[in-house]
Amino acid sequence: MNHLVHLFLSDPTEGCRLGALMGDYVKGRLDESYPAEIHWGLQLHRKIDRFAETNSHFQRSKRRFDPALRHCRGILVDVAYDHLLALHWTDFSATLLEEFAADIYRLLEKQHNLLPPALQDAAPRMVAADWLVACRCKETVERVLRRLSGRLSRANGLGGGLTEIERHLPQLESDFRGFIADAQSYIEQLSGRPDTAARGRG
Repeated sequence: MNHLVHLFLSDPTEGCRLGALMGDYVKGRLDESYPAEIHWGLQLHRKIDRFAETNSHFQRSKRRFDPALRHCRGILVDVAYDHLLALHWTDFSATLLEEFAADIYRLLEKQHNLLPPALQDAAPRMVAADWLVACRCKETVERVLRRLSGRLSRANGLGGGLTEIERHLPQLESDFRGFIADAQSYIEQLSGRPDTAARGRG
């Protein structure tokens, strides 16, 4: 749901980025069948998700949304943060978002056989629709929210979530920037990173 943020925060190695993408599709205990860098990317994805659960900026963003959205507020923050990162990408990276996205799409095609089945199905659509770049557009945000709303078993207000994001966008941007800074500091202190991934961050 927030592929771009996880990719941005991952170590800049193919394996770690692949794990960052796979994180929403791999559930349960992680076994040792994954190569070290992918295993680390999966771990890092989960660590970032847990970090967000207690981060003051992320939690403040959740509270900005209509309480009637209940558990969906976290999903809305995820989508909003991807949108904001795409909008302000040049503030965080010297690489153009289009170039970064193209590298990710090539990685998905190159390592297609390693992807979980659900991501194998989603990857061609991600590439064809240029998801990582398109999420800077409000129309894409609206489509994503409607698709997510339809996947949930319970009635929810996610389909109209773009209105909530637009209503609070300046405040969300402030939260987002604080969250990214906190997350980067947190990640730098983590242990367990494979040597190759550690070199990649240097």
